[in-house]
Amino acid sequence: MGGSLKGNISEGKSLEGKSLEGKTLFITGASRGIGLAIGLRAARDGANVAIAAKTDTPHPKLEGTIHTAAAAIEAAGGRALPLLVDVRDEDSVAAAIETTANTFGGIDIVVNNASAISLSRTPETEMKRFDLMHGINTRGTYMVSKYTIPHLAKAENPHIVMLSPPLDMAEKWFAPHLAYSIAKYGMSLCVLGLAGELKRQGIAVNALWPRTTIATAAIRNILGGEALMQASRTPEILADAAHALFCSNARETTGRFLIDDSFLAEQGVTDFSKYRVTPGIPLAPDFFVPDASTPPPGAFA
Repeated sequence: MGGSLKGNISEGKSLEGKSLEGKTLFITGASRGIGLAIGLRAARDGANVAIAAKTDTPHPKLEGTIHTAAAAIEAAGGRALPLLVDVRDEDSVAAAIETTANTFGGIDIVVNNASAISLSRTPETEMKRFDLMHGINTRGTYMVSKYTIPHLAKAENPHIVMLSPPLDMAEKWFAPHLAYSIAKYGMSLCVLGLAGELKRQGIAVNALWPRTTIATAAIRNILGGEALMQASRTPEILADAAHALFCSNARETTGRFLIDDSFLAEQGVTDFSKYRVTPGIPLAPDFFVPDASTPPPGAFA
């Protein structure tokens, strides 16, 4: 099946009509963008959302803080817990996870969304930038997952998801920006390893990745400005895909490397036009989508 790129553990099955009411999500980088969109979608069900991010006060170039995100979560119908967290800091991560579990009585879902990006070639990549990307992307994902395992093991239907790409080892994904690619693929290697490691405990571990660029601050400020924003989809496509994933059976849906529109197509979605920022403008493809991944019918309509 094109685009879904299953892992070697099992084929996913969705449970229709399920809700995340009363579930607790721990989401890194949730003060804006994709992380916030995933939290808002869960909040509409009445979920609890821990917003683990480092923006505590307004940033001159970035919208949102952990506090504005918390207000939006509560306005959408959820319960919010704003947490000032640097995912590179072990004490900060461990304390935030314990606070979340104590506040809401456990943790059901972990979203490793926090990420740093620098699309520079090797001679131009400062080692401090290399360390930043690896500290946030790979190490942060590993550490957040590690500290939440004891709580997830007690949950009824526990899920970990990484916002990371399929493990497609093509040179073209590494040569232009080696440091960033290694850091993102490190997140995906965590999926591959943890899915197998945690299978017996019934903890699902999956990757979710967009087929097209997503209208976020990274697109506007780093990658392509307003023109690329208009050629993107909104974060809601990933939020809807994540919601469907979290409502699936954790013992049946694990070890998969999912592309957003293909996974939604599996759930019966046929209209993807609502996710376009600007109708009529051709969509821009994202990095790391394998050539073998075929878009579902109507995906680019």
